[in-house]
Amino acid sequence: MTKSSDDKNNKTKIKNKKTEQNTKAKKRSKHPVAKRVFLTILIIIVVLFVYFFSKVMINGGGLGGIVKTVVGTSNSEIKNLPDIYTLLIGESQGMTDTIMVAKYNPRDQKAAVISVPRDSFVGKSEATASAYDKINARYSEGPQSLLDCVNDLTGLNVKYYINVDTKALRDLVDTLGGVYYDVPMDMDYDDSTQDLAIHLKAGYQLLNGQQAEGLVRFRHNNDGSSYPISYGDNDIGRMRTQRSFIKVVLKQAMKPENITKINQLMTIAQEEVDTNIPWNVSKNYIAALMDFNTDNMISDTLPGAPQYINSYSFYLVSKPQTKKLVQKMFLSTVETVQDDQTSENTTENETANSTTNKTAKNTIKVDETNYVSTYGVVEKNISIEVLNGTGSTEKYNDAIAQLKNQGYKVTKKGTTNITQKTTIINRTSQSSQVDNAIKSLLCTGDVEVGENTKKVDYTIILGLDY
Repeated sequence: MTKSSDDKNNKTKIKNKKTEQNTKAKKRSKHPVAKRVFLTILIIIVVLFVYFFSKVMINGGGLGGIVKTVVGTSNSEIKNLPDIYTLLIGESQGMTDTIMVAKYNPRDQKAAVISVPRDSFVGKSEATASAYDKINARYSEGPQSLLDCVNDLTGLNVKYYINVDTKALRDLVDTLGGVYYDVPMDMDYDDSTQDLAIHLKAGYQLLNGQQAEGLVRFRHNNDGSSYPISYGDNDIGRMRTQRSFIKVVLKQAMKPENITKINQLMTIAQEEVDTNIPWNVSKNYIAALMDFNTDNMISDTLPGAPQYINSYSFYLVSKPQTKKLVQKMFLSTVETVQDDQTSENTTENETANSTTNKTAKNTIKVDETNYVSTYGVVEKNISIEVLNGTGSTEKYNDAIAQLKNQGYKVTKKGTTNITQKTTIINRTSQSSQVDNAIKSLLCTGDVEVGENTKKVDYTIILGLDY
């Protein structure tokens, strides 16, 4: 090998060594940068966690605090939420097995539910009654048609509906790992046309999703026998079971250990529940429900009686008794008193047309002071001026009809500029119970105190929120 070759090889080695040293130096110089970036990210994560945790604690901690923080609300916002009314619909194969009107008060954490029999007559004339005049048949026109019929029966102004397919119930119960429930009687029913096979024994037991669906859809056995009269037979019994089961499911779903199932529950809600409640409205109520105690929920059925008309089986709703029931359950303060409850199931106050269960462990007591003042609305002949700020004659007439239906005297009418928010002006120092009764009836409104300049007890300015 020549000297020039040796020199060339030596230069190559030196060059490679320098390149290797430079590479190591660059790697060493990058390490401090990487460490700084990592530490910065770690600090940001810790700060965000501390901030999130502090918000959770401010919002009450636990599952409720987490949900409130995630959806972006707070305890102070929830305290200012108005009552919300919703129509709850249980749908299967294009028909409704469940129709309920629910009111939730997030401030006092109280709720009331009234079942609507699916055979309720909603036609214009009994002389021409047909199967289409059952409220259940109106569902074929969509949830809004059903909602309109319920408002007509109850005299309320319910705007929202929640339509739940029975598949959602099955998936919900299975996601929760099953639900323990005291089945009130042996159930043995088969209907291949509805894909129903209900076979349950009476007693306290763990139900899976399919069994839960059978429970809430059961009316009678294959041999025609149904719930005992003391419980409420056929549809009355089924509605009672549905209301009772809803309370148990809510209690189970809100247990802290179910925080790990939030994603699954949200998926069920998104894919299998249809509602017209906007997210910016529902998120606050969902968060508020995390603090709800199911013992604060009362329930009943629209009063009336079954009757055959033109060979069709109907349920004729009693308007006078319905008016009183709506006042008692939705427009006054109601307290639940529990006496020696022995199981997860809860019994309930039934209407005058239903026979009370003699062995019931729970009773319902009405706050007499508030109850009397609410019913006193009719006796006092509360006079109201109603101004239309909605721009809609139909809405205006609906509001006046609602007020008159509950015994208020609409003595003055008029129009005003279109306004966003409904305002209820108390001009004669009426009690807060009457304020709240009117606000709850209209499902909206800000209450203000005004001067008695128009010789009426209240001025109501209807806004676009009605």
